[in-house]
Amino acid sequence: MSRKQTAPGDTGGERAGGQSRAMTTGQIAVLVLALLALVFVFENTQTTEIRLLVPVVSMPLWAALLAMWLVGALCGAYFVRRRRERARP
Repeated sequence: MSRKQTAPGDTGGERAGGQSRAMTTGQIAVLVLALLALVFVFENTQTTEIRLLVPVVSMPLWAALLAMWLVGALCGAYFVRRRRERARP
């Protein structure tokens, strides 16, 4: 039997252990979520008015929701970090 010759560094579509480069379940889930996020953004492009105490700001709905998501993510990261610091001996 003859072996298939490949260029140096080329694994012929296989990883070092002889595994193929199939996507993992996690990668597929992230890809699906990214596609859903894009659909959400393109479906919510209308301008909305947001009132924060006194000023009224007009912006696309997706941008307002993204801003609130970022605020929530930062708050969550702060509390997780604080909990980890308190758990250290």
